[in-house]
Amino acid sequence: MQADRDAMLSELYDEMRAAAARMLRRDAPALTLQPTELANEAALRIVRLDRMTWNDRQHFFATCATIMRQAMLDAVRSRRRAKRQAPEVFLTGEDGGDIEIEALDAALTKLEGVSPDLARIVELRFFVGLSVDDIAIALESSESTIKRRWRTARLWLASELAEPA
Repeated sequence: MQADRDAMLSELYDEMRAAAARMLRRDAPALTLQPTELANEAALRIVRLDRMTWNDRQHFFATCATIMRQAMLDAVRSRRRAKRQAPEVFLTGEDGGDIEIEALDAALTKLEGVSPDLARIVELRFFVGLSVDDIAIALESSESTIKRRWRTARLWLASELAEPA
């Protein structure tokens, strides 16, 4: 079990680091967090999951996406605690617009209650930066299904994020 985890972690570490770089593309300087640090933090959290069994590479990478999202949010919250007037941290959306990361996380948590499948697609898209093709492979689904679900998730998120808090 641990040998499988270590082998997959070793195999996917470069992909995790690339995903971290995509996540931090815009706000790394403000967070003072580097892609390697985020990937390392995710790797450490994965190592702490002693009783987790990995079905396959896709399952492992999907779990990494969740862990990296949590690690990034922890870094944002830590920065906010350290500085009372810390600026908001944004992710850049597909359309080039900015999305405040904590608002996105809150909306994504709400979406998980409505549709875990849609939430997983959003997580892989925003927090890992996978393409629709890569998500289809990771979730073992057709590209057309992922495209359709991605459109649905985007509409739901746009509605949710447009509402005043």
